[in-house]
Amino acid sequence: MRSLSRRALLRGGALGVAAVVAAGCAAEEPERLRAEPPDPETVLLRQLIAGKEQAVALYSSAASAKLAPFRERHEAHLAELRRRLPPDATPAPASPGTPSPSASGTPAPGAKASLRSLQRLEQKAAALRPRQLDGVSPALAQLIASIGACEAAHAVALSRLL
Repeated sequence: MRSLSRRALLRGGALGVAAVVAAGCAAEEPERLRAEPPDPETVLLRQLIAGKEQAVALYSSAASAKLAPFRERHEAHLAELRRRLPPDATPAPASPGTPSPSASGTPAPGAKASLRSLQRLEQKAAALRPRQLDGVSPALAQLIASIGACEAAHAVALSRLL
């Protein structure tokens, strides 16, 4: 039987302890570091919902009977987007993660929306929709494309009211 020198035993022991400590650290990773990244479709749905909430609020601020059908279509879009949001995902509040209305060229909350500002809102939203289709499920892509087509039609209809 071969005997180990004290130095060899300590060296091997230190490496063994380091391996156990490293393995223990990896196994004890805090929960917050193991959290799954948010689902990209859920993030997109939250953004779409915030945008639709803003559109509904702007159409409501216009207080025009002629614009009620536009607002109602946005409300229908909003209901469908909310329906697709996973049950464990709550819609993000409109203010913290979304650009302020004044930064996007639309009236500030509480201000009355003009036809021109509504038309710009619809044009910008319709132009954004094709870029939102990349990598989403076919069902969501179809909904986004349909919403974009409706927004484009709104922009044209609003230009006729100007």
